[in-house]
Amino acid sequence: MKKINSEKLFKEAQQVMVGGVNSPVRSFKAVGGNPLIIDYGRGSKIYDVDGNAYTDYCLAWGAAILGHAHRNVVLAARKRVNKGIGFGATTKPEIEIAQYITKCIPSIELIRFVNSGTEATMSAVRLARGFTRKNIVVKFDGCYHGHFDDFLIKAGSGVATLSQSSSLGIPQSHIDTTVSLPYNNTSVLAETLERFKKDIACVIIEPVAGNMGVIPAQKEFLKTLRDLTRKYGILLIFDEIITGFRSFPGGLQSEVDIYPDLTCLGKIIGGGFPVGAYGGRKDIMECLAPLGGVYQAGTFSGNPIVMRAGLATLKFLTKSFYENLNQKSEQFVVALNNFFTENKISAHILSYKSMFSLRFSKESVYNYSQAQAASNADLYKSLFRHLLAQEIYWPPADLETSFISGVHTKMDLDGLKRAIQDFFIQNRNSFQHLRKELIHEKII
Repeated sequence: MKKINSEKLFKEAQQVMVGGVNSPVRSFKAVGGNPLIIDYGRGSKIYDVDGNAYTDYCLAWGAAILGHAHRNVVLAARKRVNKGIGFGATTKPEIEIAQYITKCIPSIELIRFVNSGTEATMSAVRLARGFTRKNIVVKFDGCYHGHFDDFLIKAGSGVATLSQSSSLGIPQSHIDTTVSLPYNNTSVLAETLERFKKDIACVIIEPVAGNMGVIPAQKEFLKTLRDLTRKYGILLIFDEIITGFRSFPGGLQSEVDIYPDLTCLGKIIGGGFPVGAYGGRKDIMECLAPLGGVYQAGTFSGNPIVMRAGLATLKFLTKSFYENLNQKSEQFVVALNNFFTENKISAHILSYKSMFSLRFSKESVYNYSQAQAASNADLYKSLFRHLLAQEIYWPPADLETSFISGVHTKMDLDGLKRAIQDFFIQNRNSFQHLRKELIHEKII
């Protein structure tokens, strides 16, 4: 497999871009080797600048639910771009997609479009603080809400007196006003909210975590979270940037029938273009300028090309589309997990509908510390390189999520299944050794 052009361009990129990339995970630092330089995508495949084709399970980190260059999305964007790129003024496309989203997601009465997921979560937290006049933000270990200062906190529980930042450049004042709790731990949640109820502005959560592998929040945990936040007058924010329109038109909240005060969206609602949005209860959203005193603005927010591409995507996501997508995803996951069980291999596919990830443990995991314990950097690196050699592209980092699109075929998924099975069979001795280590550490 030739990679001459990719290697040449990456060397050039390193001379003009930090690390040669514009987002760290793209560097392949966790899996070794130089990153691919992608030329274009069609359907379930991406093509690098050397002409190599790869079946893609990253899908722009979940945004490309219809696959790459879907005809409806491309046509919608092409028709709109001929009318002008952007105006810094309100256009019809943003009104129409806002009407569509608020109709699909009952908890969103008013919405504000922005340009990224980070901008959406950052703005939602500012709005929550402005509405409640309180300062503390509660998040959960392993949930990723973008690179806003208040979210890059890596330590803590409700009874912790010290937290730390996971990045340089974060002021202590931001660390002091963020509390990070263990995911799916109801007792610590209840203790924390009771203790700090007078100071907590909001709790933000990914109802299905996507950056510690795929870990769904247990329904009882979400129900308790909703009940307690309502009891103490704390705003609940669902970060559905990944799960929004991924498996159900109304987002995960409509599937589990638990509704937040504010919801953050992104990825799929832009059809692959840069996008973010946050919305919720009317009385909260009306605290935003120009109606209220919470300021947030954006030159490119609600760009008509993005809005047209997004609406074209959303209108294609019918009941039958989701049924087909979720069914083939479930069949793939069940088949692989049966393989692991039958062959006594300490590995497991964690999934939520068309989101999935692999952990090097026999059992499921429920929080960040368990996800880390069930990781193995060397084995994951070997697996990534093995799949890449089989013309399969999936996340170049262990704790990221893989995605299945509507255009992935049974042949695609069977090829991925065989490639993973071959890897585990070839490395059986490594996994037996790993199992002994995990048993010794009482992880499994």
